[in-house]
Amino acid sequence: MGNMSNNGETKTDVILIGAGIMSATLGTILKELVPEWNIKVFEKLDQAGEESSNEWNNAGTGHAALCELNYTSEQADGSINISKAININEQFQVSMQFWSYLVNNKLIDNPKDFIMPIPHMSMVRGEDNVKFLKKRYEALKDNPLFKGMEFSDDAQKLKEWIPLMMKDRPADDVIAATKIDTGTDVNFGALTRMLMKNLEKQNVEVNYNHSVENIKRTSDGGWELKVKNVLSGNVEQHKAKFVFIGAGGGSLHILQKTGIPESKHIGGFPVSGLFLVCNKPEIAEKHHAKVYGKAAVGAPPMSVPHLDTRYINNKKSLLFGPFAGFSPKFLKTGSNMDLITSVKPNNVFTMLAAGAKEMALTKYLIQQLMLSKEQRIEELRDFIPDAKVEDWDIVVAGQRVQVIKDTPAGKGTLQFGTEVITSEDGSVAALLGASPGASTAVHVMLQVIQKCFPQEMKAWEPKLKEMIPSYGVKLMDNPKLLEDVHELTAQTLGLSERKPVHN
Repeated sequence: MGNMSNNGETKTDVILIGAGIMSATLGTILKELVPEWNIKVFEKLDQAGEESSNEWNNAGTGHAALCELNYTSEQADGSINISKAININEQFQVSMQFWSYLVNNKLIDNPKDFIMPIPHMSMVRGEDNVKFLKKRYEALKDNPLFKGMEFSDDAQKLKEWIPLMMKDRPADDVIAATKIDTGTDVNFGALTRMLMKNLEKQNVEVNYNHSVENIKRTSDGGWELKVKNVLSGNVEQHKAKFVFIGAGGGSLHILQKTGIPESKHIGGFPVSGLFLVCNKPEIAEKHHAKVYGKAAVGAPPMSVPHLDTRYINNKKSLLFGPFAGFSPKFLKTGSNMDLITSVKPNNVFTMLAAGAKEMALTKYLIQQLMLSKEQRIEELRDFIPDAKVEDWDIVVAGQRVQVIKDTPAGKGTLQFGTEVITSEDGSVAALLGASPGASTAVHVMLQVIQKCFPQEMKAWEPKLKEMIPSYGVKLMDNPKLLEDVHELTAQTLGLSERKPVHN
């Protein structure tokens, strides 16, 4: 309950900025590890999970690298590098274990409200792409993490898997797909709201309509936040020993205000996503999979086209995209000045270097912005040959801020992943970047805890292992544990029907 000091300041142990999936996950883990700590959350909007975590602002894919071709790259010698796919799959297994723990401990009632089983597929066209997909399948199929993956280039088989995509397809179309049934569709908005509700029940003070205007060091090594109530205009001061900046696109500006050396030479470039959504139940009923294609040559990795079955409010719909959009805002509810005000003396050269380097990306964005709805439907027809304009609407998804930083590869390198930035003393951490984001939230928040509370890790380990049985272990090297984990999470989260026992 934070102690009021006489000048209207409150002191607390932990402040979480932003009520999205990241803060919700970190708060939940900390409450399990140290229930006695005081935690406060400040969220600019009027409820949890309204920006990037909202179900309409992300693709809802449980990213486990089962179908996303950009996580397996072809090397110069023609071999397939699967290390990134393995890492992302392992990270998703960590999320699944943690969610199972929450269900088993009645912190989440009905897993179906946020996670559904759905086959994950990759589909490619053209001889070279088919060769690539076959090689990828060969590289993954015997790996225990990708057990059960199937490959087919047979039109009859593909008709069974993806009837909507095969209907009226030209007979000479060279096409192949892989399918794995252990994929998921995750409603991160619903999950975020459940976790936040739980935190409130556990005396975490969640303040909606509160915007963090400034953050500065205090003499005792903690942080003081200037927080504005956006409804009343009142400004409050709040102090904490540890601050996590999980404000999505808003994180970069707040991180810059901390003045920590780690915040220098980092920039951000906003990209928004547009999707086509089909709300006709009779069409949605004909497709049951998340199908990922291959990004066009020269397109950035975030532009991999995919056709997804989504479950939102227990209703099935289809989503196709993403098409890239551009807005200078860092959040959907942000300001048109966000990009300009994020440029500082210490990152201007980093930003300019990226601009010069990323001409291809700039060209790609401009082409995307100029597409008409008819042209977007034309791209959809690669997936659904007889798609009709009137059956699809355009929906604008979330804003993502891609991180730009100086790396050994050079100044102003565009990063496409999820980045954690922490101060040397571990008193402040910020999350920047985009995909695979939410799917790996548990893994990413464990990283934050390890970096920021190294002195507590020994004491916390038994509890962490209870929440995440594979904690500290590589599942790939422990097939038996992997099998147990798979079975446990599938049953707890309602992803598998219990197998009938044959006598």
